[in-house]
Amino acid sequence: MTNHKIYTMSFAKVYPLYVNKAERKGRLKEEVDEIICWMTGFSQQELEKELENQTDFETFLAHAPKLNPSRTLIKGVVCGVRVEDIEEPTMREIRYLDKLIDELAKGKNMEKILRK
Repeated sequence: MTNHKIYTMSFAKVYPLYVNKAERKGRLKEEVDEIICWMTGFSQQELEKELENQTDFETFLAHAPKLNPSRTLIKGVVCGVRVEDIEEPTMREIRYLDKLIDELAKGKNMEKILRK
């Protein structure tokens, strides 16, 4: 298994980047939180605790209470790579989350982003 630098990076370090990207496009921090909670199964309080604890990205995903089965419906390109073609499981989960935040920043409505 390849150990990418992002795996050991604190999720709390990446989180503000997600929020800033969304807010620059007129979206809300609450929408970012909703996406993260939808994908991982964390409650808002659990998410805040993970951020407070500076949990690394790999552990954050490994400890997710229940990864949403609908996340496999996420398709598209992030950083020039099709997310559905990424074989390494942890990197695929990270890119799923990146793709959802991209969709939010591009103005998609939450129903479509959350695959409802």
